[in-house]
Amino acid sequence: MSKSAINHNFQLLILHCTLLILLFSSCGRDNSHDEDLKIFKYNESAGILTLDPIYAKDLPHIWACNQIFNGLVAFDDEMNVVPAIAKSWNISDDGKTYTFVLRDDVYFHEDTCFAVKSTRQQDNKTTSRDTLNESTRQVVAEDFVYSFNRVLDRKLNSSGSWIFSNVNKRQQTTDNGQQTFEYAFEAINDTILKIELAQPFPAFLGILSMTYASVVPHEAVDFYGTEFGRHPVGTGPFKYQYWKEGVKLVFRKNPNYFETVKVARTQGHKDSRSQGLKVFCDSATLRLPYLDAVSISFIIDKQVAFMEFVKGKFDFMSGIDARYKDELLTRDGQLRQEYEDDIYLIREPYLNTEYLAFFLGENDTLGKERSLALRQAVSYSIDREKMLRYLRNGIGTPGNYGIIPMGLPGAWEQGTGDWEQGVPFSSPVPESRSRVPSQTIGYPYNPKKAEQLLKDNDLLGCELKLYTTQDYIDIAKFVQSALTEVGLNCKVEEMMPAALREKRANGNLPFFRSSWVADYPDAENYLSLFTTNNFTPQGPNYTHYSNAKFDELYQKSLTCNDIEERARIYHEMDSLMMTEAPVVILFYDEVLRFVNKNVEGLGSNPTNMLNLKKVKIN
Repeated sequence: MSKSAINHNFQLLILHCTLLILLFSSCGRDNSHDEDLKIFKYNESAGILTLDPIYAKDLPHIWACNQIFNGLVAFDDEMNVVPAIAKSWNISDDGKTYTFVLRDDVYFHEDTCFAVKSTRQQDNKTTSRDTLNESTRQVVAEDFVYSFNRVLDRKLNSSGSWIFSNVNKRQQTTDNGQQTFEYAFEAINDTILKIELAQPFPAFLGILSMTYASVVPHEAVDFYGTEFGRHPVGTGPFKYQYWKEGVKLVFRKNPNYFETVKVARTQGHKDSRSQGLKVFCDSATLRLPYLDAVSISFIIDKQVAFMEFVKGKFDFMSGIDARYKDELLTRDGQLRQEYEDDIYLIREPYLNTEYLAFFLGENDTLGKERSLALRQAVSYSIDREKMLRYLRNGIGTPGNYGIIPMGLPGAWEQGTGDWEQGVPFSSPVPESRSRVPSQTIGYPYNPKKAEQLLKDNDLLGCELKLYTTQDYIDIAKFVQSALTEVGLNCKVEEMMPAALREKRANGNLPFFRSSWVADYPDAENYLSLFTTNNFTPQGPNYTHYSNAKFDELYQKSLTCNDIEERARIYHEMDSLMMTEAPVVILFYDEVLRFVNKNVEGLGSNPTNMLNLKKVKIN
């Protein structure tokens, strides 16, 4: 056994012993402080910068905002579109007009911002925040018009403005003769909202489930101004309570939340005549959520956070870190037996593609052909199966194909030489379904081909710097080693997540690790990352890949209502983009959720959305 292997095993032994001590020492701790309140606790290592939903572009922010805000519709765990604030909707025959009927029992969180107008009307004086009582009001259709236009306000620079790119624009003439336009959001009355699209877009209903499309009250935005992201007001199951930056964020139960559930209830009494017990069954309506509060901590070191989870300080942990994966999981990705009494594991396919990306800006000194050869060589040089086996305990599927993950229409189907036709993510694939052969897509492991590309294009010894965060440093070093073996000189630079996101959005990173989690189960969500109109910072095209044919196919897909034909278009787009290799696909992920056994009802879903409204703590 090598010295490095001995050191690794010794480190695992120390970690294992430490965790056993923590498990036993935590058994006798005093929990009386928490007995009366049901508080769900989790850690967010990446940190949270704002709770304004128009900036919720990644999971840490989406998870937090999802507890505070609602939109018109939502996805359930089976990825079906279900009502939220909209209780019903209708789509016109031409696919361009969406009419939503809103519930009339949805109210914003109680907050002092709603008391400002009425107080000032009474005394006509400037009012201190400290003297105001909390109040609320009903959500109406005009609130969605305001919220959607806020997402599109260029001055606010929302990362989600692209979600309304298909909404029709109406031209107007101002009093001074200038031509302006407004988006076709219309409040017919308090409970009817109409949205007109410029062209049919089958994925639009799913897009409206995104956190970006949450409803916010104009009173709160006016009252708190630029601090709205620090003092959010929404309609969700929890409301903002407390935030100490970098330490703790607390949400409190919203007592006025509109969603309810029916639960079975049994009761009985003794029958004097029969001397028996008569049992009556009926149902009771309970208002969600069950929890009293949600507490989010911000421990940056994931190993420390893991130890706190094992001690019972956190109720849930998502994903796996290289430093403790072997402590929790077996080689085949199952929960180790010693943890089965205290923790359960939820594991399912995840609509998340992990990849490396190149920024294709104007400062390319290699030239178009050599730059392409370099990107393709990088893709061919990585043994993804080995990477997953040793670094992720077999969690995930090797990314030898395109950007579209397995299971979505248009994706390459592993091991068949075929591609997925129009089968919804939650539907089983019919065995009798005809399959259409397709051209090869993606880059399987082929180091000889990588070396030949580098040699033919005079790229041996070429220098690359891969930017990543601590969570992916092991994968980055694996890639670094693979690139070294084929003749490239690769360095790895670790960055804080917030710094990497900012530089990535501004085009300041030439080669970086990234990922994309589907916001809705349609391949359009992935392919939109590569359209010219979605260049960052306004859109999610971090690579600045641009291809006229790709853009043309994307527009064609938006007007195609035939599922199988749209899947063909998606596959052609994926193949075209991968031929030019702006990204290096690493793997298609899986959802991993480690949950304490006192937690009930957490569930899971292919987008890894965190829904806490039905969670119970026993």
